Amino acid sequence: MPRSEKPTNLPSCQIQTRVRYVETDRAGYLHHSYYLVYFEMGRTELLRQMGVSYHECEQQGIFYVVSKIHCQFLGPARYDDVLTLTTRVVRTGRARIDHEYELTRDGQVLCRAWSTLACVDRTGRPQANPEFILNAS
Repeated sequence: MPRSEKPTNLPSCQIQTRVRYVETDRAGYLHHSYYLVYFEMGRTELLRQMGVSYHECEQQGIFYVVSKIHCQFLGPARYDDVLTLTTRVVRTGRARIDHEYELTRDGQVLCRAWSTLACVDRTGRPQANPEFILNAS
């Protein structure tokens, strides 16, 4: 682990969502593109749990862009399933945040995923994470 990064002990965030018909393919399965939408919902709620909304970050010129994402699909989600998404910050660095996700239905893991977000300014140039992120552990 690079010196600028440190493990974090941030609390995890859990949200529940129901698979909507519009999110499914013709077979009634959750389309793979919606997993990324769910992950964004989890990150947004985790940030809110930390006491800041993403809107407030944007007003301060702090933006997060996904620079890397990896999904491991283990089982299908179907129309009308109630899913639980757990989102965790696993590492922060000077200008990055690493998350992990676990999407379950009734305790069965359907998907595990990992992402790296880069902190950028209004022009898209990397900038340091705000203090509340760096001091969160």
